[in-house]
Formats: sequence, C-alpha cells, structure tokens
Amino acid sequence: MSSHSARGFRQKGLKGWQTVERCFDMAFGSVLNPLRHLGTIGFLALWILAASGVMLYALFDTSVNGAWHSVERLAHLPLGLGRLLRGLHRYAADLLMLVVFLHILREWLHGHAHGIRRFHWLTGVPALAFCFISAIGGFWLAWDELGQYSAQSTAEWLDALPLLASPLARNFLSHAAFSDRMFSLFIFVHVGVPLLLLFSLWFHIQRLAHVSMLPPRRLTLGLILVLALLALARPVLSHAPAALDQVPAGLRLDWLLLWLHPLTDATSPGFTLALAGGAVLALLSLPFLSRAPHAAIAVVDADNCSGCSWCFADCPYAAVTMVPHPDRRPGHLIAQVDAGLCLGCGICAGACPSSTPFRGVQRLVTGIDMPQPSIDALRQRLDTQLTSSTAARPIVVFSCRHGSSDANLRGTDLSVIRLLCAGQLPPSFVEYAVRNGAAGVLVAACREGGCEFRLGERWMAQRLMRQREPRLRARVAVGHLQLAFAGPGEEHLLDKALQSLRERVRVQAMSSHVSMNADETVH
Repeated sequence: MSSHSARGFRQKGLKGWQTVERCFDMAFGSVLNPLRHLGTIGFLALWILAASGVMLYALFDTSVNGAWHSVERLAHLPLGLGRLLRGLHRYAADLLMLVVFLHILREWLHGHAHGIRRFHWLTGVPALAFCFISAIGGFWLAWDELGQYSAQSTAEWLDALPLLASPLARNFLSHAAFSDRMFSLFIFVHVGVPLLLLFSLWFHIQRLAHVSMLPPRRLTLGLILVLALLALARPVLSHAPAALDQVPAGLRLDWLLLWLHPLTDATSPGFTLALAGGAVLALLSLPFLSRAPHAAIAVVDADNCSGCSWCFADCPYAAVTMVPHPDRRPGHLIAQVDAGLCLGCGICAGACPSSTPFRGVQRLVTGIDMPQPSIDALRQRLDTQLTSSTAARPIVVFSCRHGSSDANLRGTDLSVIRLLCAGQLPPSFVEYAVRNGAAGVLVAACREGGCEFRLGERWMAQRLMRQREPRLRARVAVGHLQLAFAGPGEEHLLDKALQSLRERVRVQAMSSHVSMNADETVH
C-alpha cells in the first residue's frame, strides 16, 4: 500500500471514528464521553487492578496445591466481597485491554504517530505488550483448568521460538516437573511485569504536562459502578482444579485477554508467533513510514519576555522551561523553548501578557510567539477586517483550524480569523475587537476534551471566563462574547452558537436604540 493510499485509508477511518465520537457525545455529553478519555480510563483500570490485586494477594495461597482452594474460598466471603474483588480484578483487566487498543487506534487515526509525537507512540507499544503478558499470567495463578490451558498453550507457543533448545511444555509443565518453584515464576510474571508496565507508562507521559491520572469524577464513579455491578451479576467462577495429566475441555474463555490461545489452536504456534511479532514490528515502524511536516516552533524575544512563567504553566507538552535571563539580573528569568518538544500550537502566545493588541507599537513583538501566524499578524488581520467590513458592526469569529469548519458560516456581518488552536487567542483580543467596532465575538474551539493539542480549548475557556491568567477584563460585557465547542462534522453547533450571538446582538442594539430615543425625549 502506497503512502498516499494509506493516508486516504486513515482519513476515511478518522471520519468514521469522529462519527462514533459524535454519537457518544449525544449520549454522554462531550465532557463525559469515554472515547475522549481513553488514556485516563486506562489509568483508572490500572489503579483498580492494583488495589484489588493487593487485597486478593493477601488472601492467596502461593503454592501449587493451595492456589485453587484459596481462590475458590473467595466465593464464600460474606456479603459477596470475594466475588466483588475477583470480578473487579478480571473486568478491570478487560477494560484496560479494550481502552488500550482503542487508544492506539484513535492516536493512529489522528496522525499522532509521527513527528514529535513519535516518542509517545514508541513508548506506548511496550506498554501494550506488558499489559498483555501480565493479563495472561493472571489466569495461571488460579491454577484451574483454564489456567492450565493458558499456561500450556503459552509454553507451546514459546517453544516455536528458535532460541529455546528444550521444550517448555514437556520439561516444566508436566505432572512430574511442576512444583512450587514453577508457580513462583507464574507469580513473578503476573506481579513483576506490571512494575515494568508502570516504568513504561512513566516514559510514555514524561513529555506531557498537566497529565490527568483519572477521568472526570462522574465518569470515574460510573465506570467503577458498572464494573462492580458486572462483577456481582456475572461473577468470575473457577473451573475444576488443574490436572496436568488431563486435557481441559469446555472452557469459558475471556476473549479479550486469551484470544491468542484459540487462534494458535486453529492455526499453529509459528503462525501466531509471526502474527504477534509482525504486529509489534508494524506498530514500531509506523512512525517511520511517512514524514509529518514539522510545525514551526514558538520563538522567545528576550526584550519582551518578563519571566512571568505563564507560558511555562500552560504548555501541554512541557516544551517551555524558565532559565536565567541573558541580562543576568538576579531572579530575572526568561522562557526557553525546546524545539524537540514544541508542537507549534501557539497556546504559549495566548498566555503571554505582552500579547495584547492595545500596545501602541507599529509592530507587535511579544515575549513568546509563533512565527506564523504571529500575534502581530492576527492584530493586522483583525484591524483590516474591522475597517473593510460592509457591516456597521460586524461579528468577529476566531476559529480553531482543528475544530468545526467555518466555511459554511454565512453573512456579510462576519469577519473570520483562523487560529492554530483556540488557546492561541489572547483574551485581550476580544476586548480589542469590541472596542474597535465589533458587535460581538464568537470563539470557536474543539469539543471539550477533543483538542488537538490536549488543553487548548480548556485554557481558552478558563481565560475568557476569568478563571485563569491572562484573564479577560471585567469591562467586557458577557453579552458580547459567545463560546462554541464543536468538532469536525459538527458545523450545526457552530452555526447555532453564531445565531445565538446574533440574537443577543440584535436585542442589545434594539435596547440601546430605545434607550437613546428615551434620552432624546427627556431632553
């Protein structure tokens, strides 16, 4: 498949994914849409696995003869606590594997495997392998017929590797050779591999700032409740005790976690080994198959950077650090941009206090800015559109290029300015537009939780709602501002927000006209 056809296939897949996301938005709302929180849901599942695993291990007998009996005794704990613990542990593992696969699919469809994001992709692939290995090892500890089947199938699968001289299934998983020492290896696989998983996840997120470890509270509680109800309604039950001299039959497979075993039975260990190895190699090679254009990085101007650290606090990718200023004044800092981390979103420019169009300079140079479009270019574009508009008081639309398309917006009263990200907009531009003749300002961002740069829509909304620096000044009336959160394919939401602003502007104009007539009558 050529790179062009692969790109076309990915774009079609992305449109399908976005359609599904919109359906979930209608059902749950964008803030609680689980498809917009796959990463944090994965962390939630991991914490549930860790908490339930610690309690289960305290009740577990780590011997070959006692393992099955200790697991079986869980069903007899009062108030169904044993069933709840075991069910939470199993279903959280299912949830983790599901969201990991969906997370990988979503990131690939959005083109996040290339460029600077390559690091996150490459560190995420080992995490997938560790999840899978640890999950399979968990079935061995119950040491029932299903655990026996999984252990023997895995051993036969590993026997297909040319590096192993002696067959594992015959030499270690036989009735004569199996002992508590082999069972200790099972415990290491299920308990030790998650430590490697945590180490891998630390690498995976270390280049991100403001990382959330849990989804929104209502979504967190809802998922825990669903898992708990599932654990009680469909309890996880043990099979008969393992018997290495017998062939297990009539097994209840967990297809999310154990699909590799029946596939091996239906084909061959060599086939599934090649399939798994090929899949890992394909995932690792994806970032190198095509080159994404490198975005222009933010530029710092030493003469205008005050060292306020607002850009440092707002950068979603930890690309901005504060270092001593070249003027060497004690305590005077300056922002420094790491070109290897900057994605060119412009969120830092929107956070800079010097990014105000009210500054009386011919060329507006800010402390930190994007080369294109710069804050000065945005001000020039805004001035030009306000003066050249055919409408007496136009409506200014600041539109994120990654959100809903503004191409369908109609009206001679509109002046549209596109941004790299909604977070690139300094709040002072809203006041500047209103004071220079705009009837209102519409700021169009991505869906909540759907920002291409993670935090742009959130920081923008908090700044305009006066909850985050730099704040929109209180002198700007709320009626002059309208926020719209709409993703690709949701142009109707953008149009709805525009119509709402137009109606408010019309009512305000009528009210102002009536007030002026009343004043003239009095005089």
